[in-house]
Amino acid sequence: IKAAREASSHAYVPYSNFPVGAALVTTDGKVYQGCNIENASFGLSNCAERTAIFKAVSEDHLEFSSLYIYGETAAPISPCGACRQVVSEFCNADMPVYLLSKTGEVKETSVGQLLPYSFKELE
Repeated sequence: IKAAREASSHAYVPYSNFPVGAALVTTDGKVYQGCNIENASFGLSNCAERTAIFKAVSEDHLEFSSLYIYGETAAPISPCGACRQVVSEFCNADMPVYLLSKTGEVKETSVGQLLPYSFKELE
């Protein structure tokens, strides 16, 4: 939780002013932090969850145990559709995902609950 909150402080959000942080934990306990990074061409922006996953994968880590997503919001936030698909690609359906708010509220879910009937399940 602390790593996800800390990651949000590095967000580059000059357009939305909506910082998000993520912390992806590997099965061997390594933590990869990610933040959202905006661009004036919004389609070229990248979310915190994908940043954390891409960092981990680029360093050859492919086995994950949990994901924490923090937003400066009153209630826990949920990943966008693109992030749900990327999370589904690299994480098992039963892996826990913790949605976090600035008030300390935590909602636990799983990859499979966030994206039922994913492309990966069709293999």
